[in-house]
Amino acid sequence: MQLNRLVNFHKTLGDKTRIRIISLLKEGPLHGQAIAGKLGLTAPTISHHITKLREIDIIYQRREKNTIYFYLNEKNLKVMAEAILRIGNDDQPRKFTIQENEKYKIIDNFIKNGKLKNLPAQHKKKLVILEHLVKGLEIGKTYSEPEMNEYIKNYHEDYATIRREFIMCQFMYRQEGQYELNPKEMWPI
Repeated sequence: MQLNRLVNFHKTLGDKTRIRIISLLKEGPLHGQAIAGKLGLTAPTISHHITKLREIDIIYQRREKNTIYFYLNEKNLKVMAEAILRIGNDDQPRKFTIQENEKYKIIDNFIKNGKLKNLPAQHKKKLVILEHLVKGLEIGKTYSEPEMNEYIKNYHEDYATIRREFIMCQFMYRQEGQYELNPKEMWPI
């Protein structure tokens, strides 16, 4: 699971009104006016909070005639709430264990004279190459996008693709144009 998505989930739930709405919807579906009445808030306020909860996909709606009812998506709520416990666990999806000698063979096949020939299509091999590339970056240091581009250009001219792969494969995270390595426990290999 992407770290940004997990952070956004927890930020969204960091509001007592939203937690109260979730608590009400655990008992069953309600329409907006009913939620507003039970919480003593205005309909526009409830609408705002419902929108935020829908954005993280823990509430969905169904129309019955002229009334829209909101339902709690308990499955998604549970998955997202427990996701933080799975970070770094061996049972995390797509966690690969690759022998060191196999890694060296992959690196030797795709990197010549310090340059990346091409990014492997096979996911497992791509992860080995990305791990090799990020090892030159410092844990705890924040990099600007131009700094990342210059670093990646040392290995390959398509810095935008490599930068994106670092994020998608959980080696790094990006916030407001700043890049930082994730802890090694979050890396997929």
